[in-house]
Amino acid sequence: MKRREFLRRAGMTGLAVAGSGVGAGLLHDPRGGDQFFRDVQVAAAKTLPSFAVDSGSSAVAMAIARGTDAGAMVRAAIGEMGGIARFIRPGDTVLLKPNVAFDRAPLLGATTSPAVLKAVAELCREAGAKKIIVADNPINQPEGCFFKSGIKAAADEIGAELMLPRRSSFEEVKIDGEVLGTWTTFYEPFAAADKVIGIAPCKDHNLCSGSMTMKNWYGMLGGRRNQFHQAIHGIISDFPHMVKPTLVVLDATRVLMRNGPTGGSLSDVAVGDTLVVGTDMVAVDTFG
Repeated sequence: MKRREFLRRAGMTGLAVAGSGVGAGLLHDPRGGDQFFRDVQVAAAKTLPSFAVDSGSSAVAMAIARGTDAGAMVRAAIGEMGGIARFIRPGDTVLLKPNVAFDRAPLLGATTSPAVLKAVAELCREAGAKKIIVADNPINQPEGCFFKSGIKAAADEIGAELMLPRRSSFEEVKIDGEVLGTWTTFYEPFAAADKVIGIAPCKDHNLCSGSMTMKNWYGMLGGRRNQFHQAIHGIISDFPHMVKPTLVVLDATRVLMRNGPTGGSLSDVAVGDTLVVGTDMVAVDTFG
């Protein structure tokens, strides 16, 4: 081999090695996922609008109701917040996002109470909501989760549309959090909504200790979301960057105290008889 050819080939090899190093750097995310690479590549990611209602600095930010009648507690708490008309306008399409992650019966505390969801939906109807969407992206098989949790029956009773996740329902969403940059998200229900209300059970969680209103948005992520378990606290604190809801409701009518998030035994559930409604997810979860 002539000297010039040797130098040419050596140079090409060096470029290839350097290029592979750059590629590995792009693919490696020091935060524990593949988000860095996705942030670079996904220029057309969606951004969720704010669904919050500006009511001024003097408005009530959180209300707590106690009792045994879910409907009465929802009305009392939202009444203390200024009434449903403060948040929902005639003609609005309202997305209700319960936690329906598992195929568990309501009494087991792993999912949102159907009675609480129905009461919130009824208030939205009274305020003149044109359409109510109920959506989640369960861990277990969606149809089974919505059926066994009682959420499907509650949605049917109030005439709400149950929106199940389909492949075409997901889009890349820009989050700009500490851990989540851009991620595949169940976007279709957000795109259809004027207002968004999260309704989450208050329960134990084996990874993040407590699963409440901020953790509830985890259910809208798609893709390989189980990889985020190693950074679960950072993920949860990223959700306020992703979605700014109109209201959140913390369902502590019964509280899963142990073996969360799935539960499975009535002995793990305590009677809570409490409902917390607020516009500040951090405040609501702190109380929870």
